[in-house]
Amino acid sequence: MANKITLHSLPDLKNTTDDALPNYLNSLKFKQSHFYADVRLALGYTAVVIAGATFYFDYTLGWDKTKFWTAWAVIAYFALNGAFTYWIWAVEKGLVFSGEKGGSQLTISSRTEKHNPTYFLTIRTKKSSSNSWKESHIQAPFTRWFSSDGFFVPKPFQQWLASEIDLVGAADPTNIVEDIGRGSGTSQDAAVGTTTSSAQKASGTRSRRKA
Repeated sequence: MANKITLHSLPDLKNTTDDALPNYLNSLKFKQSHFYADVRLALGYTAVVIAGATFYFDYTLGWDKTKFWTAWAVIAYFALNGAFTYWIWAVEKGLVFSGEKGGSQLTISSRTEKHNPTYFLTIRTKKSSSNSWKESHIQAPFTRWFSSDGFFVPKPFQQWLASEIDLVGAADPTNIVEDIGRGSGTSQDAAVGTTTSSAQKASGTRSRRKA
């Protein structure tokens, strides 16, 4: 059963959605790459091992016998932590998914803005027939796939991804909803056009009644 979250908590909204995204793509037989996570874990665990080993040898052998190595261990520890921070903020940049399907590669990064309940995605794709990456940006309010009582609803989220990302839509055509459109602004333009047309028809009907 899905966990209920607080709709006013942006971190909860983002984390729940971030977790659902790779699960959906993996269900479509995308092969996920764990390279970025593996590097992050290697940097983090290596720093922890160095800190633990330094404490152990200092405790068992004493400061005089270990101070030379402790100095180098401290330098290595801070260097690894600096690399760890750089990797998260400059390399991963909010990476949620990295993988491929049929030779085409896909990376997706997510972010949110303060006091704005909108999910922003940066999509980078490289098709098997191309040597260059294509980058696009999409966004949608969290209320599109969260119910009013705080439960995540997978179907509208999957429809949004399949309708906005070509590689996902090709893998899951049954979830494509044409009204959502491709890219930013398409669905809004369509909605505006429909509203305008309806208003014009209503105006014409009122005029005929008056006549």
